[in-house]
Amino acid sequence: MPTPLEKIRNIGIIAHIDAGKTTVTERMLFASGAKHRAGEVDRGTTTTDDDPEEAERGITIYSACVQFPWKDVVINLIDTPGHVDFTAEVERSLRVLDGGVVVFSAREGVEAQSETVWRQANKYKVPRLAFINKLDREGADFESVYAEMGSRLGANTVALQIPVGQGPSHTNNPFRGVIDLVRMKMLTFPDGKEGNKIIAADITDEDLASEAQLWRERMLESLYNFSNELMELALAEQDIPEPLIHKVIREATLHLQIQPVLCGSALHGVGVAPVLDAVAAYLPNPTDVPPVEGIDIGHKPRGKGRAAEAAAAGEPEKTIMRKPDPEEPFCGLVFKIQPYKTGDLSWVRIYSGTLEPNSRVLNSTRDKKENVAQLWRIHASKKDEQLTTARAGDIVGVIGLRDSITGDTLCDTREPILLASIDFPETVISMAIEAESTEDRKKLSETLEMLRKQDPTFRAEENTETGQTLISGMGELHLEVIQHRLLRDFRLNVKVHKPRVSYRETIAKAAEATGECSRMIQGVQHAAKVRVRVEPFEKGHVPVTVTNSLQHGLPMEMLTVVLEELESAGQGGGLLGFPLMRLKVTVLGGEVGESGLSEIAFRTAANHAFDQALRAAGPVLLEPIMKLEVSTPDEHVGDLVSDLQQRRAIIHSTESRGTATVLHAEAPLANLFGYSSAMRSLSQGRASCSMEPSTYAPAPNDVLQKFLGDS
Repeated sequence: MPTPLEKIRNIGIIAHIDAGKTTVTERMLFASGAKHRAGEVDRGTTTTDDDPEEAERGITIYSACVQFPWKDVVINLIDTPGHVDFTAEVERSLRVLDGGVVVFSAREGVEAQSETVWRQANKYKVPRLAFINKLDREGADFESVYAEMGSRLGANTVALQIPVGQGPSHTNNPFRGVIDLVRMKMLTFPDGKEGNKIIAADITDEDLASEAQLWRERMLESLYNFSNELMELALAEQDIPEPLIHKVIREATLHLQIQPVLCGSALHGVGVAPVLDAVAAYLPNPTDVPPVEGIDIGHKPRGKGRAAEAAAAGEPEKTIMRKPDPEEPFCGLVFKIQPYKTGDLSWVRIYSGTLEPNSRVLNSTRDKKENVAQLWRIHASKKDEQLTTARAGDIVGVIGLRDSITGDTLCDTREPILLASIDFPETVISMAIEAESTEDRKKLSETLEMLRKQDPTFRAEENTETGQTLISGMGELHLEVIQHRLLRDFRLNVKVHKPRVSYRETIAKAAEATGECSRMIQGVQHAAKVRVRVEPFEKGHVPVTVTNSLQHGLPMEMLTVVLEELESAGQGGGLLGFPLMRLKVTVLGGEVGESGLSEIAFRTAANHAFDQALRAAGPVLLEPIMKLEVSTPDEHVGDLVSDLQQRRAIIHSTESRGTATVLHAEAPLANLFGYSSAMRSLSQGRASCSMEPSTYAPAPNDVLQKFLGDS
């Protein structure tokens, strides 16, 4: 019998690297009875980090999905990576999840990637609660992290628990439990990591009781804003019933007005069961989430050129809704592809309707029909249990899809809808690889194509002249993992060349140009003229925005051809050979040749006009800028600042965090290769660093001249 939608929770565990996400997931599985023993990251025995590379490095690289029961609900949980190089895994997970648990380290606090994942959760409007972990560690500071969440993340935090003590067992006041501010009980976990026993006792210590009372009053004051009933009871000085507090917390959390905060130590089994209680009580089920919105494409052309045709016609796109109801027409989103020898396993979040094996669905993104051969429950990253049906609210694995990739919409063939896709960041680093033997070359090409399908932030382009392949990714670690996979999983020996920066191009100024075509092909004259304007443009979501200002003068079918050709030219690269971005192209005019309409002539003329306009506008080379956060003991600050300045870094601010100084800076990626080892050397191994892509900025003139000389 299918689980009622109200009893399903689709949640993700997200955080900065090393905050303890995977350990939290392991403790949740153990607490629920889904595992008889909690795995440990350091030993490589965790359920979700089941890839050899993950076990070896002790980090999460690929998101993994596990399902387990907790009391009367069923939780679909996705454990995501914390390293910025694998931010795509977080992006695609948040796109399809209903709620999130954000984990923070009580010692390190809000770190760079914590800000990134919080922003991603804001973007997808994901209700979330926070778990301050590692309160048993030296230097743990609950209040400092709690305050940082407000100042650095803009979070409206409401503490539902406070810790009893902080730090390891050998200190004067070690961490030994948590106080539940709703029930005003002290929770202790006597079995530690070996069991799930929880003792809820009255708070007998006077100092603890008064501190807990202060925090409870802060909690209730935060909640008065969201409930008149709560406020009236407080003004009348009456007792506030627990069910009412839970109800107000839930409603405020669902509407993104607050983020409840809990605390504990996942490694020692402290505080994880209450987090599961909070997931069940406060995070949304599929029916709490607003209906999914998509574009009605029932009567419009689909696939390539659909946007160009709609733009040419000046038609507004009509949006339609799908409720999370099994009776609605089916629609779902492919958010991950897992390669298997028997066929790719596509991870699909079902938003509405019902999906069954041996059925046909429409991929409305590509206007292709797909076969759904089998449905599987996913456990970690593997197939676990074959399903006979899947309904709205489910996350399932589908076998049989041939053309679908991450971000594609699947829907009922009779009721087409196009959901918003998933936006992924641009790649920032490239390196050349080549197969060591000719027989490996074809295998390498096929393997890279498969990896590209699996990972949306991975790019691979083959240079037929040199025999080299250029692979691009989100950072040095990302490309290193790809390289190891080629060797370990696919037995491919490849030569690897030095990484290089993925530059982009834009233009210096606006320019106009007219492209002409006048050709005799097989005795027929093909002639046309197209006039375009190019200009710098930073507002659009797409790298090159193509628009039309023509009211008349060209037949609709030729205008569509011109817009399509300009879209294609915009994706083809600029004068220096790098992808274009921050560019707007506008069609200003066009003329039909005397010999009549010719698609070939208009495509050629549009290309010429685009190329000439780019040359007239002048190229600007853009280089990727990385945001850096370096944490170091005070005595090494001077050396690290000096080194960063030599790397063309701009240091925006410094702050004290515990016993360390944190430098916030931005620097060009080209100057950061090998920075981690240099930083460790300068700080005797005591500094740590995280970096993430920030923006693109004009490269220095000497770098531009180097490429102008090559081109």
